[in-house]
Amino acid sequence: MGLTAKDSFHLKEALQIAVVKCSERCLYQAAKWAAELLDALPERSVDEFKGQPPTATYVHPAFFPSADPNEAALEARELNRYLLAKSFFDCKEFDRCAAVFLPDSLLSGLITAKFNEAADPRRKGKAAAVGPSAQEQPLPEMSQKSLFLALYAKVMSGEKQKDEDSEMIMGPQDLGSVVNKQLLTVSRFLERWFADRKKESDPSPSQGFLEYLYGMVLVKEKNDSDALNFLMQSVHLFPWNWGCWLEITNLISRVEQLNKIAPHMPQNIMSFIFHANTAVNLYQQGQDLAASLNDLLGIFPTSSFLLTCKALLNYHAKDLMAAEQDFSQLLALHPHRLDSLDHYSNILYVLNLRPKLAFLAHLCSSIDKFRPESCVVIGNYYSLLSLHEKAVQYFRRALTLDRSCLSAWTLMGHEYVELKNTHAAIESYRRAVDVNRRDYRAWYGLGQTYEVLEMHAYALWYYKKAAGLRPWDGKMWQAVGSCLQKMGRDRDGIKALKRALLADSYYDSTASSFGSTGPIDRMTQMDPEVLLQIASMYDRLDDEDEAKAYMELCMAQEDGGAAGAEGAAGLGDSVAIHNDSPGGGPSDGEGEGADRAGVHEGTGVTVATSKARMWLAKYAMRAEDYHTAHRLGMELCQDGVEVEEAKALIREARSRLELANMLDR
Repeated sequence: MGLTAKDSFHLKEALQIAVVKCSERCLYQAAKWAAELLDALPERSVDEFKGQPPTATYVHPAFFPSADPNEAALEARELNRYLLAKSFFDCKEFDRCAAVFLPDSLLSGLITAKFNEAADPRRKGKAAAVGPSAQEQPLPEMSQKSLFLALYAKVMSGEKQKDEDSEMIMGPQDLGSVVNKQLLTVSRFLERWFADRKKESDPSPSQGFLEYLYGMVLVKEKNDSDALNFLMQSVHLFPWNWGCWLEITNLISRVEQLNKIAPHMPQNIMSFIFHANTAVNLYQQGQDLAASLNDLLGIFPTSSFLLTCKALLNYHAKDLMAAEQDFSQLLALHPHRLDSLDHYSNILYVLNLRPKLAFLAHLCSSIDKFRPESCVVIGNYYSLLSLHEKAVQYFRRALTLDRSCLSAWTLMGHEYVELKNTHAAIESYRRAVDVNRRDYRAWYGLGQTYEVLEMHAYALWYYKKAAGLRPWDGKMWQAVGSCLQKMGRDRDGIKALKRALLADSYYDSTASSFGSTGPIDRMTQMDPEVLLQIASMYDRLDDEDEAKAYMELCMAQEDGGAAGAEGAAGLGDSVAIHNDSPGGGPSDGEGEGADRAGVHEGTGVTVATSKARMWLAKYAMRAEDYHTAHRLGMELCQDGVEVEEAKALIREARSRLELANMLDR
């Protein structure tokens, strides 16, 4: 994707306007995002600025008054009060900021009238007979900018009060049920404001920010459908407010939903960025998404946001080495940026890169030790040192700073599992799901915890939720299959575990298609544990032929899935895995990926392959193939696993062979 010089100029100007407009309304995160994207645009040469109007007389379009004369007049009249209100907001005096334009007496009158009418519909007629009710009184006349600032300050005041009223994180009284008490006031006011606009014959053009605020309030009230409508209106009216796009992203739980609303989005670069970011958040992979991010990076080469998306794309695809390199590059370009470094710490934790994680923890602590991201990074470092109580302390600190910090809730659940505190682990995972229902790690954690408690029906339900969010992740299907196996549902378990095998082949470009009902390419690396589980379930179902085939395939993984060891002449040549379902994503023992560079080198001898070898040796004894049983027993003695049982099997095989030789004479 390339831009002409004219397009680049207009894009830069639009981002400059976005920074100013969002800053004026105290939308600091949206302003920061736009400013970072603006800074990532390549610098223009000095010659391009020659011949432009003198700076003394030039006014940038970002500082032009509103194009609507009514709005411009209102903003000019309110300038003094607006500056006062904004200064209060900047000092975090939210109630004082709101009271500059909307005194509590005015707001309480509107809400009281609304409640009285709802409680007693007859009251409306009586009030009309006496005089105009409080609800029928006109709303105060003010500019949309000032109204947004006042109502947004009310929302922030409610959030601040909510945090103050909340109990200690994970304390005995911390039920997570404290609500923002100002949402009702803001919601009723905006409902009335939009209703009055519909009655006007020629209303002033909307700027899009009040639609965003109403959508945000409706999201907090769990009214997702109406919220999405208002947020969509907002991005059409002012597409440069990234906060609004993020609210829409949080409302999208499925790729189908994203594809459904995509045609109704404004067709500009913001929609393109939104689509790529949402796809990454939905754990999508593929060449198209990678190409979209590369196109955007062609326009914004040093954008910290887009580089983070690229790193997260590799992270979700379980390519941890590439993700680590992406985050390392990002840290080199923006050494003081803390956003998303919690994800980087997760990668370093899984790769067991303790020195790098220690450096990252020290860096975050030196920049701002009271940022949630810093606390999560430090907590991950202590977890890597197996200091789980200390890790929990830092995750709780992160949640004290921001109760919506998803990483902290999920990671704290992991730590409580390590500490064998299953009740606290379940509560942590539940809070993570409340923050973001797309967090498959929390669903998976709930499944693991209930499995530890041997409540397999609950565990299965949560594992299925995780698998639904990550249908291309083999670890999810392996957990489902193992849970079904423990519940005695072997046939369903076999299907789930076969799907886990399909998942492992999805990211292996050298693997043959698992979707066809034919032999598996033996060069495809598969998880011996999964193959052993499938074989064991077939054995319990008395299907010895299928069990033998999967045991052979499990043992073949020792040398990379080749056709078997040198002397394995009696082993089956191939095993058919039927097309039960589409595959899932890659998986490994830790569930966070591994370096697949040497994926075809084989696993070597493992407990799973030794168990498969023992089963095949016993099967050979039952089939009176004593030579094969003797050879497999000798291999088991070399493995160092099940040695005593293997020696006994060798002695029995030798005695049977000797007896057979005597009878032949």
